[in-house]
Amino acid sequence: MEAAARELLASDPEVIVAQEFTVLALRSLKTKPVVFGFSGDPLDVKLVQSWARPGGNFTGMSYLAIELVGKRIELLKEWFPQTRRIAVLARPQHPGEHLERQASEEAVGKLGIELSYFPYYPQSFLPARDLGELETAFRAIVQDHCDALVVFPDSVMYEVSDRIARLALEARLPSVSGWSSFANKGLLMTYGPNVRALYRSLASYVDRILRGTTPADLPFQAPTSFYLAINQKTAKALGLDIPPTLLARADEVIE
Repeated sequence: MEAAARELLASDPEVIVAQEFTVLALRSLKTKPVVFGFSGDPLDVKLVQSWARPGGNFTGMSYLAIELVGKRIELLKEWFPQTRRIAVLARPQHPGEHLERQASEEAVGKLGIELSYFPYYPQSFLPARDLGELETAFRAIVQDHCDALVVFPDSVMYEVSDRIARLALEARLPSVSGWSSFANKGLLMTYGPNVRALYRSLASYVDRILRGTTPADLPFQAPTSFYLAINQKTAKALGLDIPPTLLARADEVIE
């Protein structure tokens, strides 16, 4: 990522649009405006001074909507009231992981169910080349007799989301995550920020910067629109009927 950042800077751009690993590699940059999407709190990694006043040359939007973490678990419980234990599959290096884990633990406590946490440690930033750790995690999930799966979304998890979907299907586990792209890859359901809308908002920030506004004056934003996607093909493969109440609320049904 650092090599890619150096190559990027060599092209002398007027503004840089980045996300996740790339923006972390650019943290020391002080001269170019950077607009970024981030699945976490930018304060935790010192990319901005505050959400309201970023204060430097970095600004953008977060994909992390902590208030929805519990909602995803509630959706699983609504569809599968017999659920007693859920598995959480997460990458501990993900900047927002600790916040999502805390919110998940609070949610299961209120619902009277149990949570088992399964960390996924890919050996590189190209996780599709190394799926052994993922398969090991799924074997542990099956052995723990979990009833459903929650996947914390980040860019690395998305890279292996099709494999996660296949493993969940093989284990007969209903699955939920936070970005609709995970449902498109085969997970049963997703509920979270509308990532497409976030990127449109990033484009508006780029426009304002090119017109003279400094990143320091553009507040770092939290998600404001949310998206429920259900994969009907996966539901059929699991032998499940989608409850009419969920169908009525879905923004997208993938067939």
